[in-house]
Amino acid sequence: MTPPPPDALAAAPASASRRRLPWTHWSLRRTLLAVLLPGLLLVMGLELMVSWRNDLSAANAAFDRSLLGAIKAMDANISTDSGGLSVELPYRTLEFFELTASGQVFYRVASSDGLVEIGDSGLPPPPLPLVDGRAQFHDAAYFGVPVRVGSYARRLPQPLSQGSHSDRVLIQVAETLQSRQDFTRRLLLENVARDALLLLAALALVTLAVHGALRPLSRLRAEVAARAAADLTPIDPRRVPKDVRPLVQAINTHMQRYQQVLGQQRRFIDDASHQLRTPLTTLATQVGFALREGDAARREAALLAIKEQVDGAIRQANQMLALARADAAPLPAAEAVDLTALAEGVARQLWPLARQHGIDLGLEPLPGAAPVDADAPLPPACAPGHAALLHEALANLLHNALLQVPRGGRVTLHAGVRNGQALLVVRDDGPGMPPEARARAGERFLHVEGSAARGSGLGLAIAQAIVQRHGGALLLDAARPGQPRPGLVATLCWPADTGALQETQG
Repeated sequence: MTPPPPDALAAAPASASRRRLPWTHWSLRRTLLAVLLPGLLLVMGLELMVSWRNDLSAANAAFDRSLLGAIKAMDANISTDSGGLSVELPYRTLEFFELTASGQVFYRVASSDGLVEIGDSGLPPPPLPLVDGRAQFHDAAYFGVPVRVGSYARRLPQPLSQGSHSDRVLIQVAETLQSRQDFTRRLLLENVARDALLLLAALALVTLAVHGALRPLSRLRAEVAARAAADLTPIDPRRVPKDVRPLVQAINTHMQRYQQVLGQQRRFIDDASHQLRTPLTTLATQVGFALREGDAARREAALLAIKEQVDGAIRQANQMLALARADAAPLPAAEAVDLTALAEGVARQLWPLARQHGIDLGLEPLPGAAPVDADAPLPPACAPGHAALLHEALANLLHNALLQVPRGGRVTLHAGVRNGQALLVVRDDGPGMPPEARARAGERFLHVEGSAARGSGLGLAIAQAIVQRHGGALLLDAARPGQPRPGLVATLCWPADTGALQETQG
């Protein structure tokens, strides 16, 4: 069996979701109307069914009371004085019944055994046994004509003596259904007219409500569409309905992040154009000088100057790229980092530079930690973080210190965990930084006045950006306050708890 191509597999979930969610291609107004209008029609249909049943019950109750009145009137005119069964029913009463029923009226008076009958003998009997003194009503057909029959039975004062010996009499009155049906139809038509008016009013209200509820969204769409491409100002959430505010706030958050990314890119482009223009111009001048120089020794000096300039430009470009990554690169999940091993690796990496400048570079335990043997290796100290970024931050701090400290000076690295904080410390005995410069630490291209070292001014900015992304801070302080050479203590500190670090990054 040949497997389907990857494109088909990738397209399958999307097509399945489109089949499952067809309304995602509809507008919100169309979706609301498509749900509400059929719902209203369904409710109207159900209401008409209930109205029909209620109207039929009401009509039956009203006309059954009329039938019961006819039965009672007929019962009052029954006589058994002669020993037989007789009914003295005036024709006016019968005409009144027919007028009330708006149709034909049939009656039957009989003994319970059926031996004596008066009236229409073919009236159908009641479907259930009669209880004395309680009327029973049912629908039936009399010679093919639908009728409503009311049946009533009671005990006689004494048994009949002529034609039957029954002591129970049965009274039935039936009427045609035309009047009931006309009455019920009239009630139903009135209900239909009423419900139709209510439906039209409901449809109008629903349409107005949907249009009014979506008007702020239409206005929001128009405002966003009319914005300039560079306009990333937040949308005012107070101008939209409360239910849409979380969406507007999410859009504002996204625009804020996008604005930060654009700002970082713009800053990187500005920094690159500002910092690389001068070295490239200088290189062009030095290359032209070397090409024109006829003396071999002076040409070699010019080439050495070019190499030094190229090395500086390369380091400066690498620092700007590192700063861009520290600002915007997505962070992977935090891992356990051996701070001692990390500090040792940075010290080994920059040991040649320290030796070139005649600086004593060492790695010592963190002040305040348990004492260890001077000849024994430092114990590991683990904390959550991102080893590559922390290596870059510590390397920049150490490189700055090696450039600032004069020949014969000392630079010491400390690494460890103390009081729930992970610490990477660079301590030197150089000229240090004045308090006003320490307050501005982290600014791009910051140059301390009077400093003999030459650099791009990005080392502290890179270190601060990296430690801030770890939820920490870069701290600068004098190593020996009040001394001619106060030195500098640069500390990277961030939470040593994995949960706190993840919460800060989230």
